Amino acid sequence: MMIRTRFAPSPTGYLHIGGARTALFSWAYARKAGGKFILRIEDTDLERSTEESVTAILDSMRWLGLDWDEGPFHQMQRLPRYREIAEQLLREGKAYRCYCSREDLEKMREAQRAKGEKPRYDGRWRDSKAAPPAGVPPVIRFRNPLDGEVTFLDLVKGPITVGNAELDDLVILRADGVPTYNFGVVVDDLDMNITHVIRGDDHVNNTPRQVNIFRALDAELPKFAHVPMILGADGERLSKRHGAVSVMQYPEDGYLPEALVNYLARLGWSHGDEEMFPLAQFVEWFDLGHISRSPAQFNPEKLRWLNHQYIKLRPDADLERMVALRIERDGGSLAAGPPLAHVVALLKERSETLDQLAEESMMFYGETRPTPEQLRGNVSDEIRPALAELATLLAAIDDWRMAGIAEALQAVMGRHKLKMPKLAVPVRVIVFGRTQTPNLSAVLGLAGKSRVMERLQAYLND
Repeated sequence: MMIRTRFAPSPTGYLHIGGARTALFSWAYARKAGGKFILRIEDTDLERSTEESVTAILDSMRWLGLDWDEGPFHQMQRLPRYREIAEQLLREGKAYRCYCSREDLEKMREAQRAKGEKPRYDGRWRDSKAAPPAGVPPVIRFRNPLDGEVTFLDLVKGPITVGNAELDDLVILRADGVPTYNFGVVVDDLDMNITHVIRGDDHVNNTPRQVNIFRALDAELPKFAHVPMILGADGERLSKRHGAVSVMQYPEDGYLPEALVNYLARLGWSHGDEEMFPLAQFVEWFDLGHISRSPAQFNPEKLRWLNHQYIKLRPDADLERMVALRIERDGGSLAAGPPLAHVVALLKERSETLDQLAEESMMFYGETRPTPEQLRGNVSDEIRPALAELATLLAAIDDWRMAGIAEALQAVMGRHKLKMPKLAVPVRVIVFGRTQTPNLSAVLGLAGKSRVMERLQAYLND
């Protein structure tokens, strides 16, 4: 049997962390088995579904490297198929038409609440012989079994059993011919030969309903695996206030796809103590048995740490290309500074995101002269003689390299009995407009002799 999994997002918004992790697990399960991964767009929510959201979902999948073998299939292009299966269930006595209006249903629920009962459809049209009311377009409801239980084996949670008495006769086809979620996914999963349904555990309560529809169609059940939800650090369901944003916000903010994929893989799944691993290794290791039954916790700091590790591993040429776009976006001039590949090689060790790397790089490509406040707060009159001597020594250097610059700095610190911060902070502020940089000799070397001397002399001549 060929393994066939699917990812079926609803295009009512962007792809978020939870959906991306579900897609990753479904994709990896199919890839490991040499199977097929199908992409399906569940766009039956006509009021909220948008083409913009479809595009954002597809872009997110591509950026993450999650390619699909078939699709994307759109449910709204399959309406005749849902009607066909609904009519089949009607003919077989496994579904029926219901003529309840919204007002009827609301009155029904109010009466049930008044009695302390759970609001649910009471089955009044299930076996009704009444004449259909004129002008009321019917919905089609599934004739759910009244007795017995629904049992299925969840590959993450274990056996799950629900009594049929807990389930009412759900609508499977609305009056406008659009399927409801529970019916549409069953028809789709059957037609697309899905063998394993891997999805968030917010769908656990839907699964018994779907199992009954599968059985009514005399179909073999797929295997189900419900992945626990993702929580914020405060234990609440993940939301924007926890830093959960659209997947495509992560490249905007300077994250690498391999870092986010690695992080998603570790959200509720583990392979020993392994923290970092490439996507190919994840596919080789992945199994459903090591998915935790407990909710995962989203940790933005851990994601930034992972991103930092992957930035350090990326070739400088790759980083140069990505950072160049950000520098130009922020108004920097690449022509005004040293080769960018040399800059990213120096700065990537201290940058957690590409945005941070670009921001640090701007000391070489932007207008970074110190403000009067910076000078007053960091450059005292007592350091002025040392700065004057340093300017003289640096001006005498013919071969502008790190070693010669470091020698000049050491000589000035020795003669003036200064520790490095006493000299380095004023020099950084004067030349770069900031108090912190990597190794001072290295950044002065990259900045170039003319720029360093011009900034020092401008301060000394003031």
